[in-house]
Amino acid sequence: MHKLNFTIKIAASKEKVWETLWNETTYPQWTNVFCEGSYAVSDWKEGSKVHFLTPNGQGMYSLIAKMVENEFISFNHLGLLKDKIEQPPTEETKQWSESFEDYTLTESEGVTTLSVNVDSLDQYVEFFNEKFPVALQNVKNLAETKVSAAI
Repeated sequence: MHKLNFTIKIAASKEKVWETLWNETTYPQWTNVFCEGSYAVSDWKEGSKVHFLTPNGQGMYSLIAKMVENEFISFNHLGLLKDKIEQPPTEETKQWSESFEDYTLTESEGVTTLSVNVDSLDQYVEFFNEKFPVALQNVKNLAETKVSAAI
């Protein structure tokens, strides 16, 4: 398992960046780089599950292992979804179940640093290295646009 790290500085408060990350309107906008039309279903509370879904109901389910609102969220990836239904573990999913994806937000003088740490299998390293910087740039554009639109 590889530990990947991606970081970007965003000229917005950590509250604005957090909302951009997990709001049902903006989440699909920044994650479309991974899969067009993707969305997430959760109550966004520590200990709750999250269903990360494609428009056709496929995807992955995870547990919110730790959450400090506006500062940190850790997803413990557990398994796959088919037709929006959690699937039992397979040999494939056992290779990456219990992997984590962590988002950390720190703010200084109105600039938020967003850091993402992702556990990845060999076959996904190139995909994540290509897609995550684009996704984080999408978060930056959305959060900064929302800030200037609010002024």
